[in-house]
Amino acid sequence: MTQDNPELEFSPLGGVVTEDGITVQVHIYRIVGSTDGWALEVVDHEGGSTTWEELFPTAEEAHRQFVLTKQFQGIGSFAESEAPTIH
Repeated sequence: MTQDNPELEFSPLGGVVTEDGITVQVHIYRIVGSTDGWALEVVDHEGGSTTWEELFPTAEEAHRQFVLTKQFQGIGSFAESEAPTIH
């Protein structure tokens, strides 16, 4: 793979989540061999993407952030027509 198209490693903690009739795909990933941390992205049924700007030290922490956001803001917060970038 090239620097412009690096090979990604996906955490098994990601996957499809459905709640209240809304389905999203959770992606937790990092560049293979990287120690920079794990990225978190949530994609809604229309392809809209919510991404976190910061990287998480572990895949577990990224997953925990998804769960907390879903718990406090609701899964619908990921399905907005213009999903925000979360810091």
